[in-house]
Amino acid sequence: MRTGETLPSVGDVLAALATGLWRWDTGAGLVTVDAEAARLLGLPAEATTLTEAQTRARLHPEDWNEITGVIPLAVDEGTLAEVRIRIMDGCGNVLRVVRSRSKPTFDPERRAYELVGTLQEVTEPTPGTRAARSAVTGDWRRSREAFLLDAGRALAEARSTAEVLRVAGGLSMPGFSPDGLVVFGVEGDRLTIIGQHGHQPGDLGPFSHMALSTDYPAAQVVRTGRAVYLSSPEEYRERYPAAWPLAQPFGRRSWAFLPLTAAGRTMGAWLAAFTYPVAFTPDERAVLATVARMLAQALSRAGAAESERELTEGLQRSMLPSLGPEIPGMDVAARYIPTGGGLQVGGDWYDLIPLPSGRFALVMGDVQGHDVRAAGLMGQLRIALRAYASEGHRPDAVLSRASRFLHGITHDDEMTDLRFATCVYVEADPVTGTLEIARAGHPHPAIRMADGTVMMRPTAGGLPLGIDPEGDYPTTGFTLEPGETLMLCTDGLIETGGHDMESGWRRLRAILEEHGGTDGPELEALADALVQGVHGPSSHHTTGPLTDRREDDIALVLLGRPPRDTVRPTIRRTLLSVAQDEPDRIAEARRHLRELLHDWAGADQVDAAVLLVSEMVTNVLVHTDADALLLAEVTGEAGARWLRVQVTDTGDDLPHRRRPGELASSGRGLMLIELLADAWGVDPRGEGKSIWFELYESGEASEGGASEEDAWEEEEDAWEEDASEGVA
Repeated sequence: MRTGETLPSVGDVLAALATGLWRWDTGAGLVTVDAEAARLLGLPAEATTLTEAQTRARLHPEDWNEITGVIPLAVDEGTLAEVRIRIMDGCGNVLRVVRSRSKPTFDPERRAYELVGTLQEVTEPTPGTRAARSAVTGDWRRSREAFLLDAGRALAEARSTAEVLRVAGGLSMPGFSPDGLVVFGVEGDRLTIIGQHGHQPGDLGPFSHMALSTDYPAAQVVRTGRAVYLSSPEEYRERYPAAWPLAQPFGRRSWAFLPLTAAGRTMGAWLAAFTYPVAFTPDERAVLATVARMLAQALSRAGAAESERELTEGLQRSMLPSLGPEIPGMDVAARYIPTGGGLQVGGDWYDLIPLPSGRFALVMGDVQGHDVRAAGLMGQLRIALRAYASEGHRPDAVLSRASRFLHGITHDDEMTDLRFATCVYVEADPVTGTLEIARAGHPHPAIRMADGTVMMRPTAGGLPLGIDPEGDYPTTGFTLEPGETLMLCTDGLIETGGHDMESGWRRLRAILEEHGGTDGPELEALADALVQGVHGPSSHHTTGPLTDRREDDIALVLLGRPPRDTVRPTIRRTLLSVAQDEPDRIAEARRHLRELLHDWAGADQVDAAVLLVSEMVTNVLVHTDADALLLAEVTGEAGARWLRVQVTDTGDDLPHRRRPGELASSGRGLMLIELLADAWGVDPRGEGKSIWFELYESGEASEGGASEEDAWEEEEDAWEEDASEGVA
């Protein structure tokens, strides 16, 4: 160009370079193009205005999505928006590839973007980085999409901060993988280093706990929420002269500092450092920004999960059952296993409480539900029970007060989620072995006797706690003999694995019969065996892989009374009360006696004993206003044992033999005892009386003893005699 000639217009220059101009207003939804830009879009070479829909129809769908993603990123970073666009013809074929460069701005009042830029056809690969060279052929785009898909999947599966950092350190970005990574967090007004990759221990000391006001790129990113790209050491030194001496020893050539933003909050910064120059093209920046967003979300999820786990573990540690002090003269073993998944603490619990009287209380309960509310109510109820017990109340009074307490906190006017709890309260005298038990809807305790016999121990009880604030909880007393073990458990131990109460109890009974022991190590082994019989290996407080298989919480307590000497005790005893308003417990008494005589040599004698017990208990309920207390004892060695059964009541009238008529429905009780028992008698007491009988396993009936068949024959003879005499 000669001096003095007029400079050509911008339009003429761009036309000579085959470069078109365009303007896009997202608020109006219009795109204005000049003649060259229209030609590149496959339209007639004349200036025109298109709608967004018309423009989008000329572009490849993937490229349109890329444009809409790059524009906000360029506005946030204050950079140019540069993308490569495939122009499509009407038949779905690629007409040409163009490069678009624009400077976007955002109008907050209109909430719209405005862009002015250029379009230029790409005719040859662009020199520079490998990423830039592959982008022309489409390899970059395909590699990038595959990389982001894999990275997103891996980060989404990470469950802890350590896993997220491990995944981030292993990312291999297409064409420009960094060799040094640092994840910065924020504590107060200082940077912290959450994790790093590619650095030696101690290298990052100067960057740890750096003030956010420092002129360091990561601090600036946290302050502003905008990325910083440094393509060369010269650019780093020029923009951050104070921080350059700290970064120079690492020998890196390019750096990218990106904000870690989740839910609109900048939680830290991510540094990706390179040992070779990186131009940080818009494509490369888009990849880095996408990875930073995924990394921030993964760190946020992992942090929330770790906080939840820490809260759960703290709650679990504070609420897990504990045995407390030892009981002199007795051994205790316990297990608690929470239900699977979610919160690792539920509504089951147990406690050992020292009482003012010198005795001890064993408490076990199960609050309805397996959620946070159940755990919270469990904690409140445990505190209340400990308070009532420590005041010295009897077992029935403790449960009555606890029921009123639970009813009060779960039956507010605004409360719709009503809950109840089952509970069993055992007051134990370690000197005598005496147990007093009150039960509120909880499974009955079980006894493993010294000779291995296992029996469910029926105890009186009331409704679950929290249902009736005025409910009564009668107590049942019996003695835990030396060599015997008491088992308390929640229904989770019985019913797990598809079992009901009956089949689950049979499963536990077989385990109890197989594994004996009343002292510490043996009792611990028995507790493990019971849990293993339901799930598999366990520990005192299992929270491991077994939780995935559990349907309910499990609480188990074993109370053993070691034998006094090395000689195995030979007394087997059971005690059962039958109240006037509980005639259905007569069947329970019969079943209880059969369990006591499960290994008795003579089946006829077992049938006779069951018949006599039924008669004796029924007579008390029919002929008196008192309750019946049944005591049965088996003494001696197998094959030569004797059974003594005693039924006690508070009635003053002594029984006497009657001669019932043929049609009489009663009056044969003493006749049956005389015919079937080897020995029997009636003992008056200060209040009431006891009637008893004995059977001898040797089979040698004492004088007057007879078989059950003989008893029925003699009773028939008596009926005939009564009929002939006309006795009613």
